[in-house]
Amino acid sequence: MQDRALSRIFRVAALSSVAALGLTACGSGDAPPAAPSGVTAQAGTATSVHVMWRQAPESSGITAYEVYRGKTKVKDVPADQSMVDITGLEPSTPYTFTVRAKDGDGTYSPHSAARSATTPAAVPEDKKAPSRPAGLTAKSDGPRGALLTWTGLPGDEGVTSYDIYQGGSKIHSVAGGATSARITWLRPGTHYSFTLAARDAADNTSPVSRSVEVTTPKGPGDDPDTAPTAFRAETHAAGGAYYVDLSWVAPETGAEVTTYEIYLDGTFATTLIWGGEPPKGRATYSVFVGKKAGDAYRVKLRAKLPDGKWGRFSEERSVLTGKAS
Repeated sequence: MQDRALSRIFRVAALSSVAALGLTACGSGDAPPAAPSGVTAQAGTATSVHVMWRQAPESSGITAYEVYRGKTKVKDVPADQSMVDITGLEPSTPYTFTVRAKDGDGTYSPHSAARSATTPAAVPEDKKAPSRPAGLTAKSDGPRGALLTWTGLPGDEGVTSYDIYQGGSKIHSVAGGATSARITWLRPGTHYSFTLAARDAADNTSPVSRSVEVTTPKGPGDDPDTAPTAFRAETHAAGGAYYVDLSWVAPETGAEVTTYEIYLDGTFATTLIWGGEPPKGRATYSVFVGKKAGDAYRVKLRAKLPDGKWGRFSEERSVLTGKAS
């Protein structure tokens, strides 16, 4: 029985992935991708600049980004990242950066708006890290944001930037003179933890601050339950094969939901990515499961949320091939 179940899962993963890839076909040659937006450039040390931009939704078909210093490409960045440190720069020097996107057809977007940053002056050899930042506080800034504030380190610490971490991941950098930052694209009714570290011109990094926690409130019309709702599963036969027909309503996240994971018998089967605009209201998708009548399946799915986390699973449904569900 176990071998048969595993065989079904592998068969579904292989065939459903092909179907999902068909859904992601973008960049048909009609138009290039849009230029990346929200680009910022912040000097991190005397020889580096931190460049960030707003990540395109997965439905855009973007497969990579290119970062340019002036007219020279300096970094290739995968599509699941939206920040990079440009190193090997000269101290006390102004630089201009742009970003462009590339889709699956190899079509490039226009360059983003240019952003400038000037590296600070070099310092004598310095291996002493700045002190641990203190006084970090956090409060919600509406249902989808947070405001962080902290006590700035003294000028003799030589801090050139502060790096902000959500959990263990760096999510933002601000100038060394800053004592606050706004974090956006959070989820309503969700708990978050943040820490802060300081960097100097010699790229020494302080110990991280104590962590602070904040829970975003539920705003009007916001639902903190991230599971797809009204989930249904039925089967049908076509061409001598059986399919599980899924339908559901996307969770309310404040943004379009383009990516789902489908599980069969409690095991991951495939990822579904809408290549165009996701359906409004009820979404539907059919999964090939084989050619044998009388096979039972348990099926559920979950959505990828705007902040990159996976939401809760839908209710699990049971179906049987060859019989009405």
